[in-house]
Amino acid sequence: MFSLGPFAFAQPWALAALLALPAIWWLLRLTPPLPKRIVFPPIRLLFGIVTERETSARTPWWLLLLRLLLAGLIIFAASRPLWNAEAEVGGAGPVLLVVDNGWAAADRWEVRRDVAVSITDRAVRAGRQVIMLTTAPPADGSAIAVSALAPGDARENVSKLIPEPWPTDRGQAAQAVADWAEGFNGTADVRWLSDGLEGPGADVLSERLSRLGPVTVYGAGDVPVTVLRPPSTTPEGLTMQLERSLPQIEAQTVEVRGVDRDGSVQAVAQVTIPAGEINAEAVLEGPTEIINRIERVQIGSGEHVGTVVLLDQRWRRRPVGIADVDGAATVQPLLSNTYYVERALEGTTTLQRGTIEALFAQPMSVLIVPDGLEFTETQVAVIEEWIAKGGVLVRFAGPALARRTGEIVPGAEPEPLLPVVLRGGDRIIGGAMSWRQPMGLMPFPETSPFAGLSIPRDVRVSRQVLAQPAPDLAQKTWARLSDGTPLVTAEQREQGWVVLFHTSPNTSWSTLPISGVFVEMMRRLTALGRGVKNAGDTQPLPPYRVMDAFGQLSEPLANVQPINAAAVDTEMVSEQNPPGIYGTEELRRAFNLTTSLPPLRRLPVATHWTQAAYEKPAERDLTGWLFLAALVLFLVDMAAGLWVRAGGRSIRPMASTAAVVLVVAGLASPVHADEKFALENSLETRLAYLETGNPRIDETSQRGLVGLTFMLARRTAAELGPPQGIEPGIDDLTFFPMIYWPVTPDFELDNVSALAVKEYLKNGGTVLFDTQDRGGGAQAQALRELAVRLDLPPLVPVEEGHVLTRSFYLMNDFPGRYAGAGIWVERAGERVNDGVSPIVAGSNDWASAWAMDDAQRPMYPVVPGGERQREMAFRFGINLVMYVLTGNYKADQVHLPAIMKRLGQ
Repeated sequence: MFSLGPFAFAQPWALAALLALPAIWWLLRLTPPLPKRIVFPPIRLLFGIVTERETSARTPWWLLLLRLLLAGLIIFAASRPLWNAEAEVGGAGPVLLVVDNGWAAADRWEVRRDVAVSITDRAVRAGRQVIMLTTAPPADGSAIAVSALAPGDARENVSKLIPEPWPTDRGQAAQAVADWAEGFNGTADVRWLSDGLEGPGADVLSERLSRLGPVTVYGAGDVPVTVLRPPSTTPEGLTMQLERSLPQIEAQTVEVRGVDRDGSVQAVAQVTIPAGEINAEAVLEGPTEIINRIERVQIGSGEHVGTVVLLDQRWRRRPVGIADVDGAATVQPLLSNTYYVERALEGTTTLQRGTIEALFAQPMSVLIVPDGLEFTETQVAVIEEWIAKGGVLVRFAGPALARRTGEIVPGAEPEPLLPVVLRGGDRIIGGAMSWRQPMGLMPFPETSPFAGLSIPRDVRVSRQVLAQPAPDLAQKTWARLSDGTPLVTAEQREQGWVVLFHTSPNTSWSTLPISGVFVEMMRRLTALGRGVKNAGDTQPLPPYRVMDAFGQLSEPLANVQPINAAAVDTEMVSEQNPPGIYGTEELRRAFNLTTSLPPLRRLPVATHWTQAAYEKPAERDLTGWLFLAALVLFLVDMAAGLWVRAGGRSIRPMASTAAVVLVVAGLASPVHADEKFALENSLETRLAYLETGNPRIDETSQRGLVGLTFMLARRTAAELGPPQGIEPGIDDLTFFPMIYWPVTPDFELDNVSALAVKEYLKNGGTVLFDTQDRGGGAQAQALRELAVRLDLPPLVPVEEGHVLTRSFYLMNDFPGRYAGAGIWVERAGERVNDGVSPIVAGSNDWASAWAMDDAQRPMYPVVPGGERQREMAFRFGINLVMYVLTGNYKADQVHLPAIMKRLGQ
């Protein structure tokens, strides 16, 4: 590359053509003599013949200069001029591009990717080989490896990089560098595009890279990474911590939002991180009904996975009732039967006290009954019915319960509403069934909801009621004393639970109520209310929805593994267990990145390394502009040439002819094209696809719709015409019932085009947005930006029974070239446009699955399901087209019995 001030030429050899300019100048000086004008009759020819010396006329100097400038512009354009060209890569060996593509890289990913592409372009221009290493484990579970990029494919491969929603594994990346370096002798130019964070293996990777040659590290502390820690439930609402990797000189104000399942914002908090600080606290306040709707907390719009926290039932503020035994006034609150229970649940639940009748007059998920309350038969019946529907009854032992069980005559009915049968009396130090000293607690069983809780050593129990031995006693025991006797027992009754603490709720029998583990035990019990399954269930929870690096939920891939329910608060996210929702619709557990994420620390940089900031490359390619300028000069030269040939006289006839030619070429052709476009697309129904400007994507879209149209003709009565490529704002969209829109990051939608698309959707059109990336990456971010640009309505996943699942074929999954990601449609509402959703969005790359060549053979493989998956992709396409063409008529079949009844009458 040759540089000249701010200019550089990527193909400097083309400048050699400038040597031909003198020859061009000499040739352009000559113009043929003007033809003579001779008037008939022919006799006049004899008088017009005069022998004289004729010399060639010379081209005017200004026209000569114009043509030389035109030739110079073409030559300079061929040399590929660059403005503000980036410096050439250093060294003489290959360029090793190390990219941190873990979760933290999703922040400002577009700029990071542009820097990587710029480095790649400069290396290819210099004839250097590009070696790429990504430090995040691949999603398919394969090992991290160094890969050599072919010059022709280097830019495309780098531009397709996407961040992963789990941390980097720099230790494994360092081993990959070591393996590659064994067969490499020389010096490499190392460019490390870091995420700016310290992590395991960073020092090893740094040492390995330093051995290869000079290292330039990007992003090592220039912009802080901000994350949101999981919230805790407090009396005010949801309280959470914001953390960033670097303190800033100025204070930073961010917005924290609480979002429900449909994407509606329920609560907002403005948080300011003071200058020089790295932490701040945010509180989302609101009524219990509002807080309980929140399923996602995020900073701003949730730009990356570190700024998003998913919530599940554990964060719900449940209504808890405490049966009133002591009365309204208590002389010594610390000795009250309910004091420590109230303190344990305060802020995390909605507490209400009263009689049994008063409590059941309002919504309640957990009922806590301290010792001293005897149930009537009516109360027992009401409570048992409530438990069967999902309620949780928590009882505590005490002197009154011990006395009643001791008074039971053998053979009589046992105490009602208990999980186990109790032995008469109680066990107390110095009593008939005494122990020498107070007992501690054994570790909680894995089947207990308390599994995983740490037990303080100072917890001591001096008195308890004992359970009668039974075959199922071990299964019903959730906590034991150190001698193995039950301390907490429980029994499931239909959808609810009956739980008994075999000791008192105050400090008269044990120190358990004043320990921290008691607070956690009570909170986990409240999570069982209203149908929530055992929080300590050790069975693996399957992946339900997973989150990409940009904080968006999608269907999990086939290689995502189940996770233990007890591990969601302790394990770190990985390629096998990405962040997201695990379990089922009934039992959902949020697995968040920031739960187990260690404190953020800045990446240390070696003193001999070069540091660079992430900045959008300022390099501009001027080739297109110079060719445009050459075209303008060519038109000017044409007009000037006509004037010169006319000898300076009026050129109106020739100018009129030239103007007609230019008008026909520049204006008549588009008008003709518009008329032809309207005529062709009004005579037969066609599917359309967006022309993105990318030849490969546009060809795939065209071939995909050709294949879908072919299958529609074979299997249905819909005979459609060939698919049509369209450009919003230029082409009329009203002719097409459906448009296939492949979402690409580099496609820009201007105001005119956006308005045309909005009108199309408003008037009954349907657009299938396909990010073609399995639900993650830059395309997903581009779709979110597009949704804002087009004012798209809120979207929801396709529910079971939706017309799309049965408009022609019965199906529940909608695979394309890829499988796993679901599809999203407009939320069901008013029956506008016959109930057809104007938006269908997904990421399974359906066009590639539908694409056929001229011989009706598939063009692309589908993974992982092979040809069976391709068949299901065609079925989805047929369902979609039938849904768009025929409307929501299948949904009307639910009214068939009523219609038949009316016909019978």
